[in-house]
Amino acid sequence: MSAPKVLLTGATGYIGGSVLTTLLASGNPLIKAAKITALVRKQEQVDLLKEKGIDSALFSGLDDVTGVRDIASQYDVVIHTASSFDAPAAEALIAGLEDRKKKTGQQTSLIHTSGTSSLGDQPIRGTFAEKRVFSDKDDIYTYERYREDLEPYPQRTTDLVVFEKGEAAGVKAYIVTAPTIYGIGNGLFNRTSIQIDAVIRAAQLDGYAVRVGSGSEEWDNVHIADLVKLYETILARVLAGDDLPSNKNGVYFAETGHHSWKELSDRVAKEGKALGYLKSDVVREVGLKDGSAKLHVPELVVELGFASRSRTQAEKSREIGWAPTKTRQDFEDSFLEEWKFLAKAAKWSV
Repeated sequence: MSAPKVLLTGATGYIGGSVLTTLLASGNPLIKAAKITALVRKQEQVDLLKEKGIDSALFSGLDDVTGVRDIASQYDVVIHTASSFDAPAAEALIAGLEDRKKKTGQQTSLIHTSGTSSLGDQPIRGTFAEKRVFSDKDDIYTYERYREDLEPYPQRTTDLVVFEKGEAAGVKAYIVTAPTIYGIGNGLFNRTSIQIDAVIRAAQLDGYAVRVGSGSEEWDNVHIADLVKLYETILARVLAGDDLPSNKNGVYFAETGHHSWKELSDRVAKEGKALGYLKSDVVREVGLKDGSAKLHVPELVVELGFASRSRTQAEKSREIGWAPTKTRQDFEDSFLEEWKFLAKAAKWSV
C-alpha cells in the first residue's frame, strides 16, 4: 500500500509553519511514513522549501475554489491552517476529499483550524452574554448553530460548513479550536502570534497600549509548541485508522491557562516600557470603532476576538493523547520575548 498523502495549507503562516516543522520532525512512524506536501502561493516559497528538502505545491490562492478542490482530491488528509474565516475554501477542500474517497475507496479526512472567538460573548454591545466554560465533549455544533442563527460570524460560518458538509460528504472532519496562542513559532516564514502580535504592533505605532472595553473578560491561552502537538496527535490517530470523534462531534480544544484582556494589555504595556519602546505602561481603554482601526480587523472581530469572554476545557483532546507541557510562567515570559522578536524583525528604534 502506498504512503498516505497529507496536504498542509497555510505552511507560511504562524500555525501552519509550526505544524509543518513539527510533523517533519515527528517520531511517530505513521507520520514519518506519510508524504507531506505544503501548499503555497509563491514560487520563492516553493524554492525555499525545496532547499530544505520539503515537498510543496503551488496554487493561486483560496479564492480559486475549483483549483483548491482539484488539489485536495489528490490527498488522503488535508490539514487546513490557511484560514478559519473562508467558508467557500473549506467547502472546496471537503469536495476534493470526497472526490478522493470516491476514487480510492479509502476514508479521507480534514483537520481544520478554528478559534474560540466563535464561542465568545459580546460584552461591549451587550447583545449576548455567556458565562459557561465549554468542554470539547459538549455539543459545540448545536451551540454554534444557535449562535450563528442569532448573528453570522465568518469563522463560525466556516465551522458549520466543515461540520455539515464534511458529514454529508462522508469526509471525517476534525476542528482544532484554539484560544489565544502565544510564543514564537518554529516555522520557516511567519513566526509571531496573532492577537498578542496585533496588540504589540498597535502599541508600538501609537506609543501606548490599548485594550478594548474594560478588559475584565477572560480567554484561555496555549503555547504554539503545545498547540501543534494536538495536530500531530490527531494526525497520528487518523493515520492509524482510529475511530476518533469527528464532524459534529469533532471539536478539539487546546488550553493550558487563562487570562483577562486587561492582564494581556497590561503585560504588553509593561514589557514595552521596560524595553523603551513605550513611554508609559498606562493602558488606554478604547471602544469598538477605535479598536477596529488600531487592530486592523472589523468591529465584530474586535469584540469577539479581543474583548469577549470565551472559556474552554480541552478534555477530549487530552483523552486522545494530547499532553501539553507549557506553564503559566511560559505565558508571562512570552510578552518580553515577542516584543524583542518583533522589534528585531521590524528594526524598531527606542
